This record gives sequence, structure tokens and C-alpha cells, in this order.
Amino acid sequence: MWKERLTDAARHTLLAGYYYAGKPLRRLSARRRARDGMCPVSILFYHRVADTYPNDWTISTQGFAQQIDWLERHFELISLAEAQTRLRTRCNRRPAVAITFDDGYADNSQFALPLLVRRRIPVTYFVTTRHILETEPFPHDVARGEPHKPNSIDELREWAADGIDIGAHTRSHADLGMLQNPQALHDEVVTAGEEMQAALQRPIRYFAFPFGQHENLNAAVFHMAYDAGYDGVCSAYGGYNFPGEDSFHLQRFHADPSLLRLKNWLTVDPRWVDIPRFNYAQQNVSAADPTSEAHIAPNPAFNPPEKS
Repeated sequence: MWKERLTDAARHTLLAGYYYAGKPLRRLSARRRARDGMCPVSILFYHRVADTYPNDWTISTQGFAQQIDWLERHFELISLAEAQTRLRTRCNRRPAVAITFDDGYADNSQFALPLLVRRRIPVTYFVTTRHILETEPFPHDVARGEPHKPNSIDELREWAADGIDIGAHTRSHADLGMLQNPQALHDEVVTAGEEMQAALQRPIRYFAFPFGQHENLNAAVFHMAYDAGYDGVCSAYGGYNFPGEDSFHLQRFHADPSLLRLKNWLTVDPRWVDIPRFNYAQQNVSAADPTSEAHIAPNPAFNPPEKS
């Protein structure tokens, strides 16, 4: 344990040196981007905000409040819909951040969501259908001996009434990068979203991949989500969204519990600017027909148009 703490401290020291040494150049770059209307739209994702059972996907209430305070001072906090508008119009003159959550933990109803609603900060809250409708803990929590309670559907209805945008996150928190069967994909992406929409009696406009790294993404899902009427799809491997880039696929950063690491990402770390985007446009499937056994085939022309 002491070796891990020593390593964490050393990493923090190195990152601090890197971040503060590069701040003057980052300020110059930020002014240039603002002048040219090319400020990035960064999208963050959280999972669980709580002071018990700390882990890699949990941030303390104090840590979360500190991050939100810093974000409000330095960024325009916007919705995913507004983020897409700025990407499509190819102009964003002020650094902007959109906030999202994944999975749907009941603990978020105690502090995080009330804080965001009170401050009128837009948020999209992605939930997995089975765990919400059946109040079933997530397998990764059960495996750790920490079966955290998911939100109930009644809680989600109340938060939706308060302005929280509820999004789809599959039925079972499946790794869609490993799933190729068209019927199974349709159930996880489309049917599960429709069932959540019916339970909430509100539209589900966005979809987020569980895990969300390149290996967890699936080109078929992007096409399927578009055909099903989703307004956008979120990944989770990092990367900035610059004006003029794809507004259907929204890249997200994990809102790390470290405020320093968050500052480093959101002030545009040059090392993260050129992260390759997942290229779903080169592949296609017969997504509109879930009974089709068609396999992925090249289709370089696929490029989702702006939804009206």
C-alpha cells in the first residue's frame, strides 16, 4: 500500500510540473483558438459521487464540489445538444464543458444531482435499463463485494422532471465491442432504450457505450443508433471535440477524482489533441433490420447528416 501511495505522489508531482510549466503556452494557444472560434467542447463523465467505498469510478462529495466550482469559474457549462450545435456551426469562442454520468447510482441522488439541479447546470445521465427497472446492482460492484444500489425508476422520473436529461447505456452494461449478433445488439441499444423511454414517459435522445474505449466500441452500433433516432452517441476514451468535427460521435474524458488531472485535460493537454477518433464511417451493417444476419461491410460514404 505504501508503495502505491508513493507512486501516486510521484505521478502527481510530475504532472504538476508538466501542467504548471506549460500554462503560459496553453494560455497563448487558448487565446488563438478563441480568436478563431476553435475552442474545444470537452465532455466529462462521472459514475458515482459518494464518501463511502472509494474506487476508480467514485469521487467524494467534496472532490465533486471542488471540480464543479472550478468548472463554473473557467468554462461555460452546456448541454449535449448545445455542444452539438457548436460543433456543427464550426464556431466556439469560449471553452465549454458538458457534464454526463454513466450507469445510474442511487448515491448520486444524495449530493451530486441536487447540486447540479440547484445550480442549473445541464447534465445527461446515462442509465442501464435492466439495473434500473429491476433495481439490480452492477456485476463489477458485486464482484468487489460492494453491491451499490442503482437509481429507481421513480427517482429518475423525479430527476427528469427537474431537468436532468436521461440517456441510454444499454440493457445490461454489455461490452458492445465484443458483441456481433445483430439481434443482441438491437436489444442492448434500441429495445432497451425504448423500454426506458416508455418507463420514463420522456424521450431518450443520447446513447453512451459502456466502458467506451476503442476496443469497446462497435461501428454497427453507431449506424443502429442513428437509424433508431438517437441524436448522438458518446464514447469514453478521451479526446476533445473541436468545431467542425463529427457532432454525432461525442468523445468524453473521465472526470478523474484528481482536480489537477482534470485541469490538465481541460486546459488542452497537447498530448491529447491528436488522439485518433474511432472510425465508424468506414463500416456499415443492415442496422435497420435486427433480424438481418448481415455482417459489417465497407461503406466509406456513411456520414450521418444533421438531424432536424
